[in-house]
Amino acid sequence: MNAAKADRAEVSVRVELAEIGSAAVATGLTVLDYLLGELAGQARMKLSVEVAPGAVDAEVAAAGRGLGEGLFTLLRAPGTTGSGFAWLPADEALAGAVLEIAERPLLASNVDFSGQGVGGVGSDVVKGFLGQLAEGAGINVHIRVLEGKDPQNVLRAIFKALGAALGQACRTPERGNP
Repeated sequence: MNAAKADRAEVSVRVELAEIGSAAVATGLTVLDYLLGELAGQARMKLSVEVAPGAVDAEVAAAGRGLGEGLFTLLRAPGTTGSGFAWLPADEALAGAVLEIAERPLLASNVDFSGQGVGGVGSDVVKGFLGQLAEGAGINVHIRVLEGKDPQNVLRAIFKALGAALGQACRTPERGNP
């Protein structure tokens, strides 16, 4: 079983591949904890994230960076694909995530929640989390939302698709599959 760990003063992260995904998450934001649970389930990873209390933006950025750093080694393990993609729904929302290891990590997305928030988390906070995850993991992440009006469902679809793509990228391809 591969495991990766990133510890620092404000965040502690443990990530490992599993048959069934699970999460023990305490970021201080209930909605982010829930979304990371969705990500872990789709990625088939055991995920543990603890963030020291602080400003919301700092907590979310620390969680994203820490998770990315925790994934860095798994994405580069011998035989893994280092890339992945998935499209998944959450009620009326449909989102896709495509990612690969990159020398110049970035986040590209068509998502705009201007002026909207879910459970105290605004779009700029989610964008910050995903951008920090991409930086920490050393990956290019492209997020596309095809359908969805309810911000909560859109976020769920995004995190589910991202989780599935990460799970694919951190595993060795099955025989007969590229």
